[in-house]
Amino acid sequence: MAKARLAEIITQKSLSVGGETKLVSGRTSTFYFDMKPTLFDPEGASLMAGLVLEALADDPPDYVGGLEMGAVPVVAAVCVASHAGTGPDVGGFFVRKQAKDHGTRRLVEGVPEGALAGKRVVLLEDVTTTAGSVMRAVEAARGEGAEVELVVTIVDRLEGAEANLAAEGLGLRAILTADDFSTSAG
Repeated sequence: MAKARLAEIITQKSLSVGGETKLVSGRTSTFYFDMKPTLFDPEGASLMAGLVLEALADDPPDYVGGLEMGAVPVVAAVCVASHAGTGPDVGGFFVRKQAKDHGTRRLVEGVPEGALAGKRVVLLEDVTTTAGSVMRAVEAARGEGAEVELVVTIVDRLEGAEANLAAEGLGLRAILTADDFSTSAG
């Protein structure tokens, strides 16, 4: 029921069909998910966070994280929901696309330096196509000493991410896939 409702909200607020849109992966597509309107919708954010925590319930990680910008609202919502729920608290962090040239100059933000060493981390994404973006976050988290074996995405476009992640020793769990939406124009 929660998945179906989240799919409805995504369809209403975040899915565009028709025309050609260039994706981060460099590919073009006739459908595009701009997840920010869903991720900043109170019901959408709540459903998404609950479904992510449900996907992680059997083996909760110490931290969830992801690449800026798309993963930041997902990570924040999951952290808040974990504290409000019945399971363990799950901390969060994000990975910058490039380190700032001032302040701490760190790539990984939201946790003290060294906090991820030896910790179980799951990376989150709003939309996954080929997994190229999330691999940057995986590499940064592993560079901090984190144990990363899983990526959870809100929507998998079903364009190779699962195979690409498997080749790197990572699993992929999708809350929804492109097949859950009507993505054909006309």
